[in-house]
Amino acid sequence: MALGRAKLAFTRGASVWVFDAPAGFGDAGFHAHHAIQITISLSGSLELISGDVAIKGDVVAVAADARHRFVAHGVIAFIFVEPESRAGRALGKLLFAQGPLAQIDAALIMPALAPLRATFDPGLSRADMLAAGERALAALVPAGPAPLPDARVQKIIDHATSHVDASLDASAAAVGVHLSPSRLRHLFVEQTGLAFKTYMLWLRLVRALEVYSTGQSLTEAAHEAGFSDSAHFSRIFKRTFGLPATTLTRL
Repeated sequence: MALGRAKLAFTRGASVWVFDAPAGFGDAGFHAHHAIQITISLSGSLELISGDVAIKGDVVAVAADARHRFVAHGVIAFIFVEPESRAGRALGKLLFAQGPLAQIDAALIMPALAPLRATFDPGLSRADMLAAGERALAALVPAGPAPLPDARVQKIIDHATSHVDASLDASAAAVGVHLSPSRLRHLFVEQTGLAFKTYMLWLRLVRALEVYSTGQSLTEAAHEAGFSDSAHFSRIFKRTFGLPATTLTRL
């Protein structure tokens, strides 16, 4: 299988990825992740599949936690948005009333994403990538604030983001959420769609990816995020994103 070039940029609640999938790169297997995915074909072709629905187009969105796969060749950009963020909650209401896949009018966001076409030029920084992603989201998300999760769950999320090895009980105690453990677990699932343990695994994966994207090794990224070893991180990466991390040459 051919290696693809990739460049990743992270900020709180979102990330922007651009990768070049050359001939022979292969297609992603079915996978699911706890982020809304806006997939953009900057060149080449793109198809998203979820269940018995397949959409071809230049811009296709996938709901958080939806099992899907993509078939892509050329330069592809991904904007991943945490569904608990204001932008994520607004996008969830806007895009997925009819199902987990949604085609987006490319004319809405392509002007904002024009800088990403130069991603593989040394002059485009990760800050530039994030700025392009923010402009694209601003073009999609309707004006006005979107509600955040229940304030108690938001406190847990905020604490957990900085403490990726925390338990739910420890996080609740740290931020002063005065609910019984069973009630808090139920509320967390109700608000996020995930059990806290599964949510923490997602946060650890995101943390490992941040480290890995800066050029650190798989082993260093795994240890930084609390994975037992690089093999564990690699298995979770493939299950979550449909491709082995080792197929991407980071820039």
